[in-house]
Amino acid sequence: MDRGRSGGSGRPGPAAGADRRTPESRRPALLRRLGIPPDRAGVTLRQVSELTRELWLQTDDELFALGPRAPRGLFRLVVRSVAPAPDLRTALHRLEEAAHVLPGMPAVAVRSAAPLAEVEIDVGQLDDPEHVAAELVAIVVHRLLGWLTGQRIDLRELRLPWPKPDHAPHYELVFGRHPQFDADALVLAFDSRLLPAPVIRGEAELAEFLEDQPDAWLATRDYGSALADQVRAIVEQGTIAPDGIADRLGVSTQHLRRLLRGEGTSIGQIRDGVRRDAAIASLSRGDESMEKLAQRLGFSEASAFRRAFRRWTGQSPADYR
Repeated sequence: MDRGRSGGSGRPGPAAGADRRTPESRRPALLRRLGIPPDRAGVTLRQVSELTRELWLQTDDELFALGPRAPRGLFRLVVRSVAPAPDLRTALHRLEEAAHVLPGMPAVAVRSAAPLAEVEIDVGQLDDPEHVAAELVAIVVHRLLGWLTGQRIDLRELRLPWPKPDHAPHYELVFGRHPQFDADALVLAFDSRLLPAPVIRGEAELAEFLEDQPDAWLATRDYGSALADQVRAIVEQGTIAPDGIADRLGVSTQHLRRLLRGEGTSIGQIRDGVRRDAAIASLSRGDESMEKLAQRLGFSEASAFRRAFRRWTGQSPADYR
């Protein structure tokens, strides 16, 4: 979908957003007021939410004045346009239509060719050198689809049209998939068999969801089933053996494996996710030796942990630290 990169649509181009940005002189004061350190280390979810709301107020723009103006209330309008759909396929087509006509909304193109359904988001009009707005739009779309259907939307591919940044390992925490960088376009690809999934959210849930912004975008890992969430909680509490997890849930180990397989996950995947998150948190803090971290996470030796971390993130623990 080409909405006129030359400006033929009558919408302001990226340069028009420059005056709406938070002035450079005010940024340090804003970060200090929110308790965010200059190196951005150890920033909490609450601080990110408060910063997002403050930037929305200061720029009057839900993409932080990083492109054609996205006035406050745009995300709410998009969600209300998409939510009444009967199924995921219809919701995606309504998202495509909304993106085509609403000012400030990046164009969306939906394609389906088994085994994948692809959602391409045109971020080419954004003046967004650090890709903040592009990442936010991708997060919103991915989590909206999961919320509407009440299930995990496992990404088979995540393609991003920019070089690999220093924070590359964090993408897997947010999207559940390590990206392909330097791609031709921003694309979220998932199993096309999910397209007939029904939209299960009613008006009351929609109103609550819209009131919980930006926290719902920022805090939610995914909208997986209660069973997968329970397994993750049990693993986080320290029970990692399949038999022990099954006992806690009151089912046989074989039945538990079968149920999780039907949701597109497994005990091993959930356990790896918990260990990966714990490893990244420890390396970010820098308060634990590699050997102690490996031991705490249940690895027989540090070299096994290093191999696992590279598999999870594409980086060695030393490079990440």
